Amino acid sequence: MKLCRAALGVLLLAPLGVRAVEPISLGLALAGVLTGYISYPRLYCLFAECCGQKPNLSREELQKDLNSKLFGQHLAKKVILNAVSGFMSNAKPKKPLTLSLHGWTGTGKNFASKIIAENIYEGGLNSDYVHLFVATLHFPHASNVTLYKDQLQLWIRGNVSACARSIFIFDEMDKMHAGLIDAIKPFLDYYDHVDGVSYQKAIFIFLSNAGAERITDVALDFWRSGKQREEIKLKDMEHALSVSAFNNRKSGFWHSSLIDRNLIDYFVPFLPLEYKHLKMCIRSEMQSRGYEVDEDIVTRVAEEMTFFPKEERIFSDKGCKTVFTKLDYYYDD
Repeated sequence: MKLCRAALGVLLLAPLGVRAVEPISLGLALAGVLTGYISYPRLYCLFAECCGQKPNLSREELQKDLNSKLFGQHLAKKVILNAVSGFMSNAKPKKPLTLSLHGWTGTGKNFASKIIAENIYEGGLNSDYVHLFVATLHFPHASNVTLYKDQLQLWIRGNVSACARSIFIFDEMDKMHAGLIDAIKPFLDYYDHVDGVSYQKAIFIFLSNAGAERITDVALDFWRSGKQREEIKLKDMEHALSVSAFNNRKSGFWHSSLIDRNLIDYFVPFLPLEYKHLKMCIRSEMQSRGYEVDEDIVTRVAEEMTFFPKEERIFSDKGCKTVFTKLDYYYDD
C-alpha cells in the first residue's frame, strides 16, 4: 500500500521535478493520471480520507481492539461488537444505529467510542466524518436551547448530506439541557428520507453517567452473593437504565422522545472497575508509552487509587481516569 502511494505521489508531483519530458507528452500523461485519480474513488482515498473509508468493517479487528483495550466490560464489549459489526455489514439499515453508553467516569465509555470510530475511519476521533459534541462546551446556556436545537439540526443534516456514514458522539448527556436532544428525533426514526436526506447509515453514540448507581447496585449484589461479574446479563439492567435516564430530571434524556419512541437501540452498561482491572489499564498504558511493564510500579499505582464501598473497597471510584497522570510521577524525566 505504501509503495503504491509513493509511486502515485511521484507521478502527481512530476511537473515540479521533470524538465526533460516533452511538454505535450507530459501534459497527456498527467491528464491520464488525473483522470484516473478522479475517476476512481479508491485511488483518491489513498491520498485523502474518504466517507465510509472502511465499508467492510472487520469484526475480528474490532473484537481484537475491544479485548485488548477495554477492561472489565464484558457486557459492553459484546453489545458493541455485535451491534456495530452487524450494522456496518447491512447495506440497507432501516434506521441509524443508536447506542447509549452508561456508567461512572473512568469505566471506558469514551474509550469505547474511540475504538468504534477508529475501526470505521483511520482518523478515528480526528476524522472529518466523526463529530463530537460535549454538552458543557457546545450547549452551555439553558436560555439558548431553541438556538442550539436549530444549530444541531443544521449541523447533522449538513454532515450526513456530505457523508451518509457520519458518526455523532454526544458526551455528558447527564449534563445536557432537557429537551435539547429531542431535536434530532426525526433523524433517528424509521424514515427513508427527511427533507431529501437519508440518515439510515449514520451512527449516534450517547455517553452518560445517568444510571451509574443502578449499574453499581447490580454489580455489588452479584459480588456479595458470590457470583462472578461475568454472570451479569444485559437483561439484568438494560430496562432499568432506560427508565433511570428517562425519569432523571438532571439527564438530557429526561422525558425524551428518543426513549419514549424506542429509538435508542441499546442501553449499554459499563460496570465499575475492580483492582485487577486497574492493573490491566496500567500495564496497557505502560506498553503504549513504550515502557517495559514493571509490576512493582503497576502495584504501587493501583494501590494509590481509592475504592468503594468504604467497608468492602471493591470498586475504583475513578476507574482508569487518573491512572495516566499517576504514571507520569514514576516516569517524569
